[in-house]
Amino acid sequence: MLSKIQSVLIWSEDIQRLAPFYRDVLGLTPEMESDEFVMFQAASGAQLGLGRHSEVKGSAQDPYRVMVNFHVDDCQAEYEQLSKKGVKFTRKPSQDNGAVIATFKDPDGNVLQLFQMT
Repeated sequence: MLSKIQSVLIWSEDIQRLAPFYRDVLGLTPEMESDEFVMFQAASGAQLGLGRHSEVKGSAQDPYRVMVNFHVDDCQAEYEQLSKKGVKFTRKPSQDNGAVIATFKDPDGNVLQLFQMT
């Protein structure tokens, strides 16, 4: 029986470009880091990993296939903070079925969201 998500992995051809975005811009704390792989801590128990994969080339071809949602207490405040760091949002914070959501992309074009329950 499946009981919970252990981790989500995002593969890239250029981990040296992708990892600083998650670490320095988004502020995630690496739990383990090497030249080929980074695993970030998560308060919820599930982890987010980034790794170099030989079969991944260029930007995400179908970036809406998988979205990673980051729980935040204040979507508007996080949106403003990340915008100041140069993050370009494709959706500004807006109400959507009991949540406030803002959408943006990482350097590989993967879709990420800030997610605040209301």
